[in-house]
Amino acid sequence: MTKTPDWTAMGQQFQQVAGESWTKALQNFQSMNMADVFSGLPMQGMPEMPKALNFSKEKLEALQKQYVEEATQLWNQSITAKTELKDKRFASDAWAANPVAAFSAAAYLLNTRTLMGLADAVEADPKTTARIRFAVEQASAAMAPSNFLALNAEAQKKIVETKGESLAKGMQNLMHDMRQGRVSMTDESIFEVGKNVATTEGAVVFENELFQLIEYKPLTAKVYEKPFLLIPPCINKFYILDLQPTNSFIRYAVSEGHRTFVVSWRNPDASMDKLTWDNYIEDAAITAIKTVQDITAAKQINALGFCVGGTILSNALAVLAARGDKPVASATFLPHCWTSPTPAYWMCSSTKPSSSSAKCKWARAA
Repeated sequence: MTKTPDWTAMGQQFQQVAGESWTKALQNFQSMNMADVFSGLPMQGMPEMPKALNFSKEKLEALQKQYVEEATQLWNQSITAKTELKDKRFASDAWAANPVAAFSAAAYLLNTRTLMGLADAVEADPKTTARIRFAVEQASAAMAPSNFLALNAEAQKKIVETKGESLAKGMQNLMHDMRQGRVSMTDESIFEVGKNVATTEGAVVFENELFQLIEYKPLTAKVYEKPFLLIPPCINKFYILDLQPTNSFIRYAVSEGHRTFVVSWRNPDASMDKLTWDNYIEDAAITAIKTVQDITAAKQINALGFCVGGTILSNALAVLAARGDKPVASATFLPHCWTSPTPAYWMCSSTKPSSSSAKCKWARAA
């Protein structure tokens, strides 16, 4: 005869384990030497990292109460097989159909929320708190059950449905990435520059050790008086803005009558290990601006910076303004990260480069 589980006793045991987990997590947090945690990161302009963390007593008490309540709620849901998963990583029906996987995912989400709550309870200056939150968030994301085949219910279901084919293809992709020394997000062999990507016609009109400057062939009978310079991010190729004719920003700009120039960054190698941020400002952005002026004989140009290209452009404009030089009539910035009290992207457009009066709006990162 099968013995009926004592759910009450098991629930009490779970609450005890939850309480012990809370205590252990708090002790680990308090014993962390933050100076060691961030020892490998650039700290210029940052306050000295504390060797130990202090927490708000009120926040800790509220967080502990919330943790125990949510842990109890999770236990009750697991008994009725109605565990709620409100995270896109666990949106597949495979998670809900597997009680063990659902409980694992829900417990992970609970622990992640608690760890983020602990980070918020740290008594420190805003920059230190932001760094702690970032470290906790990255570590928690890395530990998600969806990242591990043994815990990923969706991946396991896929293996069964494909009779192992999905696993075999995954291993092939892993071996391919290991051989090439980097992770590929797609099949790179199907793309050919000038054929099915970067198809807008143009030519290199200038180059130095940091970049090539591409000028694109006009598609209109007349072009605007002020030329248009685009500075993309260093980590992407210039054709991030020129994929296919139907979704090419560069082609759109040219077809609208803009005489368009684009910076194409050189892939850095050992020969460039002595270069600094100043080189990217002076020898790249400012040089590109001056070169466009020289080629077109324009007194002022329009410019656009995308991602870190926007950060480089904004720095270049600040340097030029400090020198009393204003060669850019208008500057547009697509999402890029600027120093701010909270991590976010700025989207700005200003007809007064380097002006504090530029109208900007938050476009918070997802």
